[in-house]
Amino acid sequence: MNWKRSLSGLCSRKKENGSVKENRETVNMQIIGQGVCREKERNEGMEKPPLIIITGPTAVGKTELSIKLARALGGEIISADSMQVYRHMDIGSAKVTKEEMDGVPHHLIDVLDPWEDFNVVIFQQMAKKALDEIYARGAVPIIAGGTGFYIQALLYAVDFKENPQGSQIREELEALAEEKGADYLHQCLAEVDPESALAIHSHNVKRVIRALEYYRQTGQKISVHNQEERQKKSPFSFAYYVIHSERSRLYARIDKRVDLMLEQGLVEEVRRLKEMGCHRGMVSMQGLGYKEILDYLDGKCTLEEAVYILKRDTRHFAKRQLTWFKRERDVRWIALEDFGGDKEKVLEYMLTDWKKDKK
Repeated sequence: MNWKRSLSGLCSRKKENGSVKENRETVNMQIIGQGVCREKERNEGMEKPPLIIITGPTAVGKTELSIKLARALGGEIISADSMQVYRHMDIGSAKVTKEEMDGVPHHLIDVLDPWEDFNVVIFQQMAKKALDEIYARGAVPIIAGGTGFYIQALLYAVDFKENPQGSQIREELEALAEEKGADYLHQCLAEVDPESALAIHSHNVKRVIRALEYYRQTGQKISVHNQEERQKKSPFSFAYYVIHSERSRLYARIDKRVDLMLEQGLVEEVRRLKEMGCHRGMVSMQGLGYKEILDYLDGKCTLEEAVYILKRDTRHFAKRQLTWFKRERDVRWIALEDFGGDKEKVLEYMLTDWKKDKK
């Protein structure tokens, strides 16, 4: 069976009346639990579907390279960015424009409103649906973005043991967070699962609650479960490229990008979002560029202070991204300096490398 045949090998299967029927319904939590395509459900020797990943720290130039590669291969791009998924949030997310797309189909861009939640499980659902569509067209999917957690979840079909909404334990934890604050809840997590506490920021209350809920329901650390999931084999034949640059150059690009965002109207964009009812408590407004400018608009700091914090925190974010990718398996590092900063030479290298893998 060929990977181009509508991902038929990637659908979950169930037995009904003694026969095997394909379950082609909308991607759901059962598929997430089973993984995109489990090894035991494959025909021996079946070809794995291809997947290319282009990632790296913020502002390094992932968007440009992913579009060039997609044009060269006839591919389509799935965004692995936690902010570009939102409508009305263009400048602060450095969202790819229609002109920059250059005719290349993009997925998971402008698909949610700012007041809607977005997390790794929702990303898995949306990305798998996009993969189905791309493979059905015989195209090569390219995952482009800097959210390493999302990339890992898709690449290895990680099961996050999502629990039903509205469980009693979750409601209790939400009430506790409301009463005593996010830091208190994060400290509770640190006491029972210090590894998760290190990986999850105290401001990410939903993930903290999920980790505590899992511990209380199972008696096990969710960090141990997630580590076991990360050891799974990928159902894809993939090339995982991490683009990086010398630190001083990357930081200079970050500062320049922030200055450009301000020139393009970042303050006005955040003001419009605030007028639409968006506030600090929303997942979307936790993104870099939005929470800092929102603090300025709320009178908590000057614009100069907000810009300073934004540049500083973006540099710290880039450093954390690189730390994450260093822990990942089967990564192919591409230093822009090795190619004299010439994106065309980087493209040529990736094309040669990818074609060599396919032989």
